[in-house]
Amino acid sequence: MTRSSSGRWLTALREGVGIALDSLRANKTRAALTILGVTIGVAVVVTMAATVEGINSSVEESIRSSGPTTFYVVRYFQGGVMIDDGSEENQPWRRNPPLTVEEAEALRQVPSIGAVTVREFTNTAMDAGEVHVSSVQVVGMSARYIEAMGGDINPGRSWTSIEDAAGERVVVLNEKLALRLFGQRYPVGLKVRMSGQQFTVIGVYVPPANLFGGGNESLALLPHETMRRNFQYWHGQMGFMVRPVESSTLQQGMDDVTAALRRLRGLRPGQESNFSLITQDAILSIWSKVTAVFFAVMIGLSSIGLMVGGIGVVAIMMISVTERTREIGVRKALGATRREILWQFLVEAATLTFIGGAIGLAIGGGGAWLLQHFTPVPARVPLWSIVVALLASALTGVVFG
Repeated sequence: MTRSSSGRWLTALREGVGIALDSLRANKTRAALTILGVTIGVAVVVTMAATVEGINSSVEESIRSSGPTTFYVVRYFQGGVMIDDGSEENQPWRRNPPLTVEEAEALRQVPSIGAVTVREFTNTAMDAGEVHVSSVQVVGMSARYIEAMGGDINPGRSWTSIEDAAGERVVVLNEKLALRLFGQRYPVGLKVRMSGQQFTVIGVYVPPANLFGGGNESLALLPHETMRRNFQYWHGQMGFMVRPVESSTLQQGMDDVTAALRRLRGLRPGQESNFSLITQDAILSIWSKVTAVFFAVMIGLSSIGLMVGGIGVVAIMMISVTERTREIGVRKALGATRREILWQFLVEAATLTFIGGAIGLAIGGGGAWLLQHFTPVPARVPLWSIVVALLASALTGVVFG
């Protein structure tokens, strides 16, 4: 392209943008209706992308927080969606025996394993004086759970192995629950009531900084034996968190745990293991499949908005061409080619939709900010969503224009 030719195209670009802006000022309602669909589509893209990106990052941080070599032993694990109609065929976990405390103790003796904690869950109400919390997640774990789970106890302490074995009624609250129950009072040594029993608060659990580390729900941590003695719950879903010693690799730890459990359960070579080991990568892979569905929905919703905006562009450009028939004729008489005239109208259409995209980007960014500051969701606007949103809005103007 010669310098004079490129100059003509740049001049046409400036003219198209100027005409589009004049059209916006002269026909505010019509232009607003035209770009509304694009604005909605882009706002949906940015808000959902920020939400999914923030949750993805938080989930990954949550899983990684317990250490890159921590893995999980569960009764049964299958990625994807399971249809559960109550039959044994659709409940394959029923064929596997539950994990036991004795098996966890045996795994602690494996040389390559540094920490093993059992985990069982239930929900209950909790009272502290006049304060009532209707739903608290109760987790029964071994004394050395911090080594596998991550986080810290501050203020106070965790329970000892002796307290666990004796079933002492002691409890560690997470920060949110301690604040709900006691406000700014020092919680260590105060009493709470659960399942008809009184428990003494001995510490406050400070989770790693992430969405799913226990900071955004009411969480009470108990010695495992205390939970077994004082709560009614289904005992079939016990799991282990396992962390190898620093000198051992993740694969070596998993191989040693698998061999130890198969030996304890009397499984012969060739028999399928009746338990499952889950790595952090496996959990992240399953989560990625789940979020892929959200992205598909996001693309569908934004496409509808862009389609609506595109139809509006078709309508307004037809009106614009009709209104400016005389101008087009004069330009052709002065030597303008069909391509130059087409270029001018495409620039005008792309400018309109680009403005709609920019407004949608601002709305979506504002929505992400509100989510981040007023909800537990750590929404983060990824750079790629900004680029894609603006390109898609401009491309909509070109295609439909």
